[in-house]
Amino acid sequence: MNLRSLLTSIRPMLMGLLPVMTSLGDTVADRERQITDAAYGHILTNVGVWSPDGRWIVYDVRSDAAGEKFDGSRIEAVNVETREVRVLYESRHGAHCGVATFHPKLWQVVFIHGPERPTSDWSYGPFHRQGVLVDWERPGIGRSLDARDLIPPFTVGALRGGSHVHVFNDAGDRVSFTYEDHVLAMAPAAPGTERNLRNVGVSVIGRPVAVKPGHPRNHDGTAFTVLVTRTTDEPRPGSDEIQKAFEEGWIGTEGYRRSDGSRQRYALAFQGHVRGPKGETNAEVFVVDLPEDLSVAGETPLPGTSTRRPGVPRGVTQRRLTRTAERKFPGLQGPRHWLRSSADGSQIGFLMKDDHGVAQVWTISPNGGDPRQITQGPDAVASAFTWSADGTRIAHVLDGSICVTRVQDGQTRRLTPKVEGEGAPRAEACVFSPSGDRIAYVRRVPDGMGRIFNQIFVVKSP
Repeated sequence: MNLRSLLTSIRPMLMGLLPVMTSLGDTVADRERQITDAAYGHILTNVGVWSPDGRWIVYDVRSDAAGEKFDGSRIEAVNVETREVRVLYESRHGAHCGVATFHPKLWQVVFIHGPERPTSDWSYGPFHRQGVLVDWERPGIGRSLDARDLIPPFTVGALRGGSHVHVFNDAGDRVSFTYEDHVLAMAPAAPGTERNLRNVGVSVIGRPVAVKPGHPRNHDGTAFTVLVTRTTDEPRPGSDEIQKAFEEGWIGTEGYRRSDGSRQRYALAFQGHVRGPKGETNAEVFVVDLPEDLSVAGETPLPGTSTRRPGVPRGVTQRRLTRTAERKFPGLQGPRHWLRSSADGSQIGFLMKDDHGVAQVWTISPNGGDPRQITQGPDAVASAFTWSADGTRIAHVLDGSICVTRVQDGQTRRLTPKVEGEGAPRAEACVFSPSGDRIAYVRRVPDGMGRIFNQIFVVKSP
């Protein structure tokens, strides 16, 4: 009997053991609690949804289950004990908002904001959105995170397109995001003109940028913003060149320790699309090490030109960590997920299929080396994931339940009853609280009137 057949044969026994392994004085059902019930959608971001004190959860109100329709008009927060709901921001003039995350230390939230008064040539899309900040004590008053300048010569520290999924680092002094470029998206294809490609950027908090007038969609920003990844229009097969940088995550609460013992203070892990030896596209794990000062230009101008993408600051180093072309199932695979690291920065987590085609959690050091498989079971990890603050556990969806896996030995515990079909925990988010004692997630719940909505749940995590 091969390993796959053996795992399949003992699966019922394994699944029966999981609830038993979670019995620590209360039942599985006692731990799960629904904390929203309003008759509209509730969408959690994949990380950063808890307030600094762990008492509130921030979300948006997009209507569809996966949040693929950017039609929400409010950013709200719910108290996990009292279930009180606060409206933090409501968009106006035809704009929509969503994908909200908390500052790790301050009572502040950042989120995506679409165009106000959208027009046929400026409607919501990858290069027509921005980051907006709102303070807890000043609800409804949004401040632009990233500046925009669409008229050459472009402003240093401003973007020329749209930013997406904004996440603070642990210090709260920088925000990462993905980016696409309006100028190049609108430019006619011509020799010497680069294409609009998705990249990763960083906003440095506390360095406001003023933009000259000249375009109705220009605006100032409260942060100095640059791109930090390098992409290539046509990557060479088998090379480390990438055509897309996406689904990034900050490494460590204070960066990570290099092989020589020194500390890299700022670094991001991200997925990069490479071309394999036969020209196939695979996602691999990459890292960018960032200097303290992101305002010094590298080889090309920071704000870019009419024919070139914004440049990367001097001192940014981009490295590839995984090489999976020869694996049976190459590339990062599984549900959509963002790379997330342990608090000490020593391990970067990602999803990849094992040799049986099952999506598992793996980790790799930011210094390189061989990936290590964490989850081991016959069922695929079915969601984005997060780490506990102490770096010992990873929260994810598995077999219709919220589960935690112990990183040291791969032991997985089921925290919620198994639910099949539409009512199972959603794949988009499974987020540890700051203290690691609770996990927030979303399930679809009928309202008794023939309708079904995303609702937010919380489960205790032993």
